[in-house]
Amino acid sequence: MNLKHSQLEVDNWIKNHGVRYFNELTNMAQLTEEVGEVARIIARRYGEQSEKESDKNKDLGEELADVVFVVLCLANQTGIDLQAAFDKKMDLKTNRDHDRHHNNEKLK
Repeated sequence: MNLKHSQLEVDNWIKNHGVRYFNELTNMAQLTEEVGEVARIIARRYGEQSEKESDKNKDLGEELADVVFVVLCLANQTGIDLQAAFDKKMDLKTNRDHDRHHNNEKLK
């Protein structure tokens, strides 16, 4: 997934199909709602809670894609190059955590 391309794709969708971006606070609330939907599926499908009949047909991939869409909107409207930020984060995690998890007895 090329985040730069995805940001452009979302921006084009907003311009061609949406009226405008929701403001940042509305999108933050929307992101929270979408993450909650992911949490509900995970808790019931993979956790100890029983899954309601109405939740059994929910598509986890679709809900995760909703989260990504809103994150891309927030990046666009706040001027963040998410690809550059992600690449920087991966470099940081790679250098900082190279041996950390291999040496974690809890993961063996």
